[in-house]
Amino acid sequence: MHSFFKANIAAITASFFDYAVTTGTIYFFKADVVTATVTGVISGGVINFLMGRYWAFDAAQTSTSLQAFKYLLVWTGNLILNAAGMYMLTKNLLLHYALAKLVTACFIAVAYNYPLQRNYVYKKNQTNNESI
Repeated sequence: MHSFFKANIAAITASFFDYAVTTGTIYFFKADVVTATVTGVISGGVINFLMGRYWAFDAAQTSTSLQAFKYLLVWTGNLILNAAGMYMLTKNLLLHYALAKLVTACFIAVAYNYPLQRNYVYKKNQTNNESI
């Protein structure tokens, strides 16, 4: 249960930066919401990887390059899901980008990110696994 809470704090922190970069990119650079979302997801992804590796999952003993590769695979799916969610909610359902971003991020965090990070990216040996 401990890793779940830490992972959520890391995700919230990364999401804060993601949201701030997305919003800043829209307002200051006049970027399209999908482009701004991609930019935000990249910055949030870097922060989330570092917090997950060194704090939330305490997995620094595993090869950084292997973990980074696994994270990149999961993160790529996250990026695609975020861009698709933003496209559908802002372009098809005409939701304001801020609400669309919140809905998209929350859904993906629970249904996709945490399970894959815990069970794939930062997975520890069977004897060291922490149960939820």
